[in-house]
Amino acid sequence: MKNNFQKILIFTSLTFLLFGFVFLFFYQEINDHNQKTQQDTINLQTETFRRNNIASLNQSLQEITPDKVLLDSHFVKSSDIVPFLNLIEKVASEVGVFIQINSVDSKENNSELIVGLKISGRFEAIYKFLTLLENSPYELEFLSMDIKKLTVSETNTKDSNWEAVFKIQLLSFIP
Repeated sequence: MKNNFQKILIFTSLTFLLFGFVFLFFYQEINDHNQKTQQDTINLQTETFRRNNIASLNQSLQEITPDKVLLDSHFVKSSDIVPFLNLIEKVASEVGVFIQINSVDSKENNSELIVGLKISGRFEAIYKFLTLLENSPYELEFLSMDIKKLTVSETNTKDSNWEAVFKIQLLSFIP
């Protein structure tokens, strides 16, 4: 009996030892999975934060798109000179002057655009053209201006023809 009791005691001890190892094994596996879960949660939160930032930036870009388009309309790119020249011609036709674009020069590594214009018509129309051009959405600097009277009508001074030669530098030029 004493022998049986020792066998039972050894068997019970080995069983508890085996359960202890199994418990430690599962405990370690659970800890490893918890750490992996925590790392995955941190990664998920980081990714969610990043996606929210991207969505916020996209929304901000959509909100400022009209302002960006308006801002871009005030600048002329080197590949987009034609709309600026069309604006000059449109303003001239609106006020009733004859316009001739003499030169379009790009200087100093294409960082500035200089346009030479010759305008003829009534003085009031030339003055109105000049005023509308100054109030255009582009930033302009008038480098030179020469206005002279071509013909004098003795009966009606309003029918007198004038001629103006302008040299304009486009300051809002993007090469």
